Amino acid sequence: MDNYLVRNMIIYLMDEIGLEESAIELGIKLSIRNKTPLPILLWSYGILTIEELDELYSFLFKKMEK
Repeated sequence: MDNYLVRNMIIYLMDEIGLEESAIELGIKLSIRNKTPLPILLWSYGILTIEELDELYSFLFKKMEK
């Protein structure tokens, strides 16, 4: 995933989902350690609901199409 998408994903997680920066930072660290995509990791730890995960992926796919 390129830096543009990552930046937009983090902004979306903070502004639209309402996650705290510290939760996202922890998710990024665990994502790197576990070699797991950030959205899946946040969902598997219960930080995102399945609906929020779906919304996030819809948002990312729309950004990728542009």
